[in-house]
Amino acid sequence: MQKAVAIIPARYDSTRFPGKPLATLHGKPIIQRVFEQVSASNLIDSAYVATDDRRISDAVSDFGGRVIMTSADHECGTDRIAEAARDIKCHIIINVQGDEPFIRPEMVDDTVRMLRDDSNASMSTLAVKIKNREEMVSPNVVKVVMDSDGYALYFSRSPVPYYRDCWESLEKITFDEKKSVMYKHIGIYGFRKEVLMKFTSMKKSWLEGVEKLEQLRALAAGMKIKVKETQYDTLGIDTIEDLRKAEEWQSISL
Repeated sequence: MQKAVAIIPARYDSTRFPGKPLATLHGKPIIQRVFEQVSASNLIDSAYVATDDRRISDAVSDFGGRVIMTSADHECGTDRIAEAARDIKCHIIINVQGDEPFIRPEMVDDTVRMLRDDSNASMSTLAVKIKNREEMVSPNVVKVVMDSDGYALYFSRSPVPYYRDCWESLEKITFDEKKSVMYKHIGIYGFRKEVLMKFTSMKKSWLEGVEKLEQLRALAAGMKIKVKETQYDTLGIDTIEDLRKAEEWQSISL
């Protein structure tokens, strides 16, 4: 059986929310909630937090988690997990963002299972049906379109696909759950270890630079990203306002 590990990148100096991993959500640091959810996965052999900050490292150690210290020079979380994974003996690496306290063990299992079951897939991720117009038009909600075999065709911050017969213009987009099916990308990634190392050594693609979505680097290079629809949604925490929403969301989500 292919060994799978989860690595949770976490940094302290977030521009919009400094100290975010250590902010408490109903009595626990956000990073602890993420770690506990990931560790409950049936298909993960071990979980780690990758950070460059001693405060985060100390907090993780205090609640019994494993920590890998990394360089402070990484531009993104994927580069951080690549450094952390370099000396870990494993086949599959799951990247779960440190600001996703509502990630579920079942979602982690699905991301591992896709790579174990499909030898053609280089990466794996999840998507959930969009349920309202606000998500459809928000550039902060990344959309994904899949082919008939479940591989990603494209990721975008724009509403895709564009329903030409239903919408007169972008400004007049309407939401109809039956007529305008669209998928929201959930920010969890599975990598084969060798793919992760190759991916982080590649130059950014033109599309990645335009949309500011690093998964487009993989698609531009011809990598296959398997996508599974999930019934679960998440709420990432980027700002203090998001934390307040999460405090309300938790009662109905966990």
